[in-house]
Amino acid sequence: MKIAFGLITKFKAHPGDRKALVNILLEAATGLDKYNACIQYVVSVNEEDPDVVIVSEVWTDEGHHAASLDNEEVKAVIERAKPLIHSIEKSVKMDVVGGKGL
Repeated sequence: MKIAFGLITKFKAHPGDRKALVNILLEAATGLDKYNACIQYVVSVNEEDPDVVIVSEVWTDEGHHAASLDNEEVKAVIERAKPLIHSIEKSVKMDVVGGKGL
């Protein structure tokens, strides 16, 4: 019944670095336009915690997601984001089974 691979990751930025992290992640989102296998890449914030950034991704399959991490442009974006990230609080892999927009 699975139709896609999903991933939700909760990042905790260093105090004061959330806006910069969001900007880098949004830049990464525009770079994913060339990946037909990336169905969705959404960056969100939580106003209750000024350091939290949540990224929700949907890919055709886990292999395409993993392959994207080997791309030099993606690696460069990750390296720019790393100093802004205090911790990755949670990363949840999901079998996407359907819904609006899929």
